[in-house]
Amino acid sequence: MDFPFYPSNDFGPLMKGMVIGGVGILHVFLAQFAIGGGILLCVFQWLAMTGRSKLAREFVDGYFRWVVLISFVLGALTGVSIWLTTIQISPRTIGLMVQEFHWLWATEWTFFCLEVASGYAFYRYGKVLPDRTRLGLRMSYSIASWMSLFWINGILSWQLTPAGWLEHRTVWSGFFNPSFWPSLLFRTITALAEAGLFACLIINLATNWTREQKQTMLHRAFYFLAPMALMPLVGAWYFAVVPDDSRRWVMGESVAMTMFMTLGVGASMLIGAYAVVMLVNRRNFINAMTSLVLIVLAVGATAGGEFVREGMRKPYTVRNVLYSNSITEADAAEMRCNGGAARDPYPLKNEASIPNEQLRLGAKVYRMQCSICHTEEGANGLLGLVRTWTPSQVRLNIAQLQRTKPFMPPFAGTAAELEALVQWLAWREAGNPTDWEVSAEPEVLKTIQGHLDEVGTVSGIALMQQNEAAARIRHQDERNQKGSR
Repeated sequence: MDFPFYPSNDFGPLMKGMVIGGVGILHVFLAQFAIGGGILLCVFQWLAMTGRSKLAREFVDGYFRWVVLISFVLGALTGVSIWLTTIQISPRTIGLMVQEFHWLWATEWTFFCLEVASGYAFYRYGKVLPDRTRLGLRMSYSIASWMSLFWINGILSWQLTPAGWLEHRTVWSGFFNPSFWPSLLFRTITALAEAGLFACLIINLATNWTREQKQTMLHRAFYFLAPMALMPLVGAWYFAVVPDDSRRWVMGESVAMTMFMTLGVGASMLIGAYAVVMLVNRRNFINAMTSLVLIVLAVGATAGGEFVREGMRKPYTVRNVLYSNSITEADAAEMRCNGGAARDPYPLKNEASIPNEQLRLGAKVYRMQCSICHTEEGANGLLGLVRTWTPSQVRLNIAQLQRTKPFMPPFAGTAAELEALVQWLAWREAGNPTDWEVSAEPEVLKTIQGHLDEVGTVSGIALMQQNEAAARIRHQDERNQKGSR
């Protein structure tokens, strides 16, 4: 096997997933604002053209400056940051996505270029252009930004629900996957809501409008939150098409996933409730501080939703293809026989301070298989998790990792590599002493191998499905026996 080793980056106490997640949540929020903002600007430009609102043209010019500042500057920077961090942390996942969908990425980048060109043209010349040309540029910007979402959504949703792609391996069978349409609709509704909330803040910042004028514009902006009424239906559709085990993580089997799901749903419900009040009673007024609070809630809803979307894929980054540590199912089986980390060609940090080769091997096993989701002593620190376990417990739990934690990949390595990891953890817990005895007792390695052989290299999801199928058979046999008496 020619396993593709990549250099590994250490982010200190920050978990690598937190780095990607933090940048990703910010970028998604800003990108959705840009998409919704483009649609909102089209509507308000039309209101100005048709004489339905005397303030709409002035609002469009002011609002668009914020769209340019946020989406063109912060949005673009965070977009580049996502590529930079993911390539460093999970290069094999990014490589697979580009390999399978390179023409679709190119299409998305083309629409992004159109978005930038039309946005810049409006920013530079919008005030002196006739209304029809202004609307044309706004529509060009809006369509281009939404089409960027369209193409990216297909690739991201493929990671969780590749479905027919696993069999046919064609671009379109992967792109138009089961979760494509519900996730696209959900993101579009979210984008509209974000645009409406930002509009409320910007309207309040206008210094030359009366309170009555602001109130009129605020109620027009709040119509963009009305589609949130569809969110429960779209959410139910989405959860109906995702894999059963992924749905169960969210619905209570993973505390963290359930907590973030509750955060996202709760924040969305609060925003939706406020929108209903504003739309029903036109005498209500929303001030700048309340607008800002609602935007913060929207950030919380985005964070909860993105955490859940990422977490639902566990133990994979691409379901049934690539585990979260960038090891394929075939790699895991091969590494059980021939080892993996021992072939890692890259040097270790402070390698000279590690007393023996077994500990150096253990450090490479940690780097290769564990560091994507765990730090040593920081966020989700591995040392803290195993601190109260005996050496025998550490060996058993890691050897049967997918049984212990079904949302984690199976251990991909030999018994000797697993024991090297156990010794490295013990050495780190002991404070990195300058001398450490090598552990190579045949009975210990034989016990570890027995643990490994018992569970194999199938995923925790497959084990759960096997156990559930066996339980159904036992239940049916018991019913048959009772019926025959």
